[in-house]
Amino acid sequence: MGRRKKPIIRDLEITDIAAEGVSIGRHDNYVIFVRGVIPGDIVDVQLTRTSKAYSESRLLEIKEYSKDRIEPFCSHFNRCGGCKWQMLPYEKQLFYKQKQVVDQLTRIGGLDVNSINNIIPASETEFYRNKLEYTFANRRWLEENEPEMDKDSRELEGLGFHVQGMFDRIIDINKCYLQKDTSNEIRNKIREFTKADGYNYYNSRSHEGFMRNIIIRITEFGEIMVVVIFADDNEELRIKLMDYIAEEFPQITSLQYVINKKFNDSIYDQEVVLYKGKDHIFEELDGLKFKINAKSFFQTNTKQTLNLYRKTVEYANIQPDEIIYDLYTGTGTIANYIANKCKKVVGIESVPEAIEDAKVNSELNNITNTSFYAGDMKDILNEDFIKGNGKPDTIILDPPRAGIHENVINAIRFASPHKIVYVSCNPATQARDISMLSDMYDVLDIQPVDTFPHTHHVENIVSLVKRD
Repeated sequence: MGRRKKPIIRDLEITDIAAEGVSIGRHDNYVIFVRGVIPGDIVDVQLTRTSKAYSESRLLEIKEYSKDRIEPFCSHFNRCGGCKWQMLPYEKQLFYKQKQVVDQLTRIGGLDVNSINNIIPASETEFYRNKLEYTFANRRWLEENEPEMDKDSRELEGLGFHVQGMFDRIIDINKCYLQKDTSNEIRNKIREFTKADGYNYYNSRSHEGFMRNIIIRITEFGEIMVVVIFADDNEELRIKLMDYIAEEFPQITSLQYVINKKFNDSIYDQEVVLYKGKDHIFEELDGLKFKINAKSFFQTNTKQTLNLYRKTVEYANIQPDEIIYDLYTGTGTIANYIANKCKKVVGIESVPEAIEDAKVNSELNNITNTSFYAGDMKDILNEDFIKGNGKPDTIILDPPRAGIHENVINAIRFASPHKIVYVSCNPATQARDISMLSDMYDVLDIQPVDTFPHTHHVENIVSLVKRD
């Protein structure tokens, strides 16, 4: 017997956008999720995965375009894995991001959202990222109208971003609108130079090839860090390329390289070698300097990060005699940002290198009232730790997308601070976590912040106050 053909639904009207930016249509009151479309589009889809409550689908054709749809500005739209909302006007993007926050907090957390404020829009919707990572691949994505090429042709190689859902195919990027144009110039020049014998591009299936990745950071100061990642060591080719980059772009502040022979792209367990300049660059937030090295975590939209932190400080309403805990402190950006407003800040982070950066950032800014601890949050933050460091008046937390562990919830309950400010890049897990504190805390304020224009991602701040 052959497989049963999956149903095709025709003339489905898209009516809403759900979590993770996936759009929704309804057929006979049955929910169908569709990617790559917006409310108002009329589409044909084929169902792929079904359950009693909903189906996922594959888009076959857009029969009629929404009146809200606009022309994407990037030539790589719909193939590149980023900026998937370019076809939505920015005001509509903000509307659906705010709606996502409301939906998640009410549906998952059962929270009262009457105190929600209008989302803070980004002042710059293009060229707003301070960090990008590009990937070399020996097989790039080929457009339908491109001529056939010999399988060994260097024209098949690419440098750019992954195709949506494909780990081994790269969109050969000509111009990216995420980072200042210097980034485009550096990437394109490196590609031009390495289209030569010996500089073979990486194959992520066979793990062969020499050129692997490039990381580019550009600060508001105008400092530039370039890190070239090689898959193997060839001193002659490496020196030749690094010299070329240094000569072609003398404005680079920090030029470094990594030789990564592992199967995965992470460099956090690899040695970073300084080739020219400094091994770091600096960013500034409201007069505070932050040192950033090749492995540092730093929020990728500097200007919106400043808005995020200013609002966090406002909600925390910090007093001079207070002890503040900054959980998931990263490189101590929030901890150092608030240190001059309180008696003491205690920061906890799982990555030891990030904690060392946090300490350096305190020293750099002559801050003496911070203490930083490295380790797993669920293990470190316990009753003994809280007794030893003093009970916090306020806890600020900015966890990963997965949210916080139940042990951390219990530790927060034991600490019972008067205020909690919960910053999150995932309103769904944020809602879940806050609901577990809802018997002790009331929601005081909610503030969405758009840190990633043209994507479905949204940051959200919730301030909580302890019930009397």
